[in-house]
Amino acid sequence: MRYGSWGFALALVGGAWLSGAQEPIDIGSRLELFVDDYLIDSMTGGAALRLHEPIAREIALVHDAPWEGNDCGYHTVFKDGDIYRMYYTAWQLDCSPGKLDFPHDTFSAYAESSDGIHWTKPSLGLFEFEGSTENNIVWMGKGGHDFTPFKDPNPACLPGEEYKAIAYGLEPIGAYAFASSDAIHWTFIQDVPILTDGAFDTQNLAFWDEVRGEYRAYIRDFKDGVRGIKTATSKDFRTWSALVWLEYPGAPIEALYTNQVKPYYRAPHIFIGFPTRYNERGWSPSMEALPNLEHRRLRSTSEDRYGMAITDGLFMTSRDGVTFKRWGEAFLRPGLRTRDNWAYGDNYIAWHVVETKSAIDDAPDELSLYAPEGTWLGKANKLRRFSIRVDGFVSMHAPLSGGEFVTKPMRFSGANLMVNFSTSAAGSIRIEIQRPDGTPIDGFRLEDAPEIFGDALDRVVPWKEGRDLAALAGTPVRLRFVMRDADLYAMRFRE
Repeated sequence: MRYGSWGFALALVGGAWLSGAQEPIDIGSRLELFVDDYLIDSMTGGAALRLHEPIAREIALVHDAPWEGNDCGYHTVFKDGDIYRMYYTAWQLDCSPGKLDFPHDTFSAYAESSDGIHWTKPSLGLFEFEGSTENNIVWMGKGGHDFTPFKDPNPACLPGEEYKAIAYGLEPIGAYAFASSDAIHWTFIQDVPILTDGAFDTQNLAFWDEVRGEYRAYIRDFKDGVRGIKTATSKDFRTWSALVWLEYPGAPIEALYTNQVKPYYRAPHIFIGFPTRYNERGWSPSMEALPNLEHRRLRSTSEDRYGMAITDGLFMTSRDGVTFKRWGEAFLRPGLRTRDNWAYGDNYIAWHVVETKSAIDDAPDELSLYAPEGTWLGKANKLRRFSIRVDGFVSMHAPLSGGEFVTKPMRFSGANLMVNFSTSAAGSIRIEIQRPDGTPIDGFRLEDAPEIFGDALDRVVPWKEGRDLAALAGTPVRLRFVMRDADLYAMRFRE
């Protein structure tokens, strides 16, 4: 049922409100994740944003080939049509008392999958290792340190550059650009680096930002001796703006290795990042209680931090690519383990999430992430898959005792509100639509909204008498959510 007279009245109210206040946020029909306070005006009761953690799944890949090793890392994963592609650095670290050796150079290796869960290493026949080209080495030489490809959706992409990559190289130091027509055979775009103002000694990356119509790169540098992240933009992948430091209002100063920033594929106006946090905790009884103490002490004879530094994965998000909401709590903890973890080099989350089938046969797809473990040990390390709910990084959460939040004024398009949510069997969510001044709109008051309970990625919010929201589209409104033992991950308006 449509209510044209309500729409006319709301337009008048909205116009009067706008004359003395800021413009409402125009969300249109795009998906909005509750990963920050962008839409949130107030929270009461027990309502609060809650960071969620991925679930450890199976070992996706073992890096045990002679050209690989125990420090394989800097993984890149993306879905390309029916194929999931993976690139990673192949490297071996050999520890002996007071010495660290590298038996072979760093290479970039390649794996692929039809489902993102079961992976194979195809023999590419491109580069020779110990007299044979029967290997999955996809790049060798300058750039092998952190070769990080992506598929370029830029409508103006030049032929032969459908896939691009950047990687750290020496002589001169900087980030170098690469191109490929098939994601397997690669060449330099130019002989000199595209970016030079940085340290680059981690996984550097770039991508096409379809929302803003530009390429964006994220690289590693040091600021006042602390590891940090810079970003730059480009229209052609050759000429770049000056690099600027990322900002994290309210977050502590922490050493960050990788950044893993990329537009979220379901809401590309939002940047999602999984930086690696580096901590030198010093020697203590707790450090000595961590797994593999004997080997930890051995590698510290070469350099102390090799044995007593530890790394975990963080979560951060941005609306402009420069200023990030960075959670202080870990997104990926090293975990309850007796071996193969709690080491410097473990838990570097791959770039980026991909959608895969759930292990539960009647459940919807989930997101898969990947991170290495077992770094430094033996002749191989492993890559473990982790899973998390689609859009499920952060939720607006309320306990059973209840909580509420109200959004900032917004405009939308569409006739229905869809929510990604989860409740307990006793929990619920109820939604009220308000004018910008906070007064409820007739027909969409709290008492007009049936309780929502259950668990779904895209539940249509019902209203009494089968009302839809078409008459409210385009006018400024607020949403009031009243929740009990519930999580709200995302919402969108659509027809």
